[in-house]
Amino acid sequence: MRRPLWRRGRRGAHNERESALTRRMNAPVTEGTLTIDVISDVVCPWCYIGRRRLGMALAQFATEAPSLRPLVSWHPFQLNPDLPSEGIDRQVYLANKFGNSRSAAEIYARVLAAGKSVGIDFALDRIARQPNTLDAHRLISWAQAQGSAEELVERLFRAYFLEGRFIGDRNVLADVAGEAGLSAQAARAHLASDEGAATIAEMDRRVRELGVTGVPFFIFSGKFAVSGAQDPAVLVRAMDAARGAIVA
Repeated sequence: MRRPLWRRGRRGAHNERESALTRRMNAPVTEGTLTIDVISDVVCPWCYIGRRRLGMALAQFATEAPSLRPLVSWHPFQLNPDLPSEGIDRQVYLANKFGNSRSAAEIYARVLAAGKSVGIDFALDRIARQPNTLDAHRLISWAQAQGSAEELVERLFRAYFLEGRFIGDRNVLADVAGEAGLSAQAARAHLASDEGAATIAEMDRRVRELGVTGVPFFIFSGKFAVSGAQDPAVLVRAMDAARGAIVA
């Protein structure tokens, strides 16, 4: 989704395992806090571009409101939840998705141009297999529970889009966690346990119930939403709106 979509957060059906994202969307804005919930998938090129643009927007916002430090949280959205755990051949995936190589080339030409504008040199030709990203989302959730997943998310994007590593492999994911400053051994143990798999699937279902049909999708202080990898100025305006709600 690349077109902007501003709206109040919508409530989904009641569920006892209500996600942190849903709780924020249903809660009043807390004085002095500005949260940014990012719904994305690590195999989505526009999500990588959106992450870079968010970083630019945060840098600009910091000059306007230096005392207010937004809290960024990452939430799962699997673009291809039905892929097998071992993934599939990338060329087969592209043929199934786009029909022919010409259509894929036209679409990715826009991605490559947008990537260069934010310092990303996509190396799509290095990708040999299209992964299922359930384990990658489990890893992000695990890292986030320990503090911040920012560096891990960046490393996962880089591993997939720039280095062509198969991030559907648990050993690769553990290695990436280590490169992000986390314990590779602990990450490997977490992934081997299958802990959190059902929770990730539930969170994915919940964001779809809330009306999210594509990513990236940004929600500011649980009330203001922007859909797509929008320019930093659009994201700054959303932060300003969220800040206004805090002040009010």
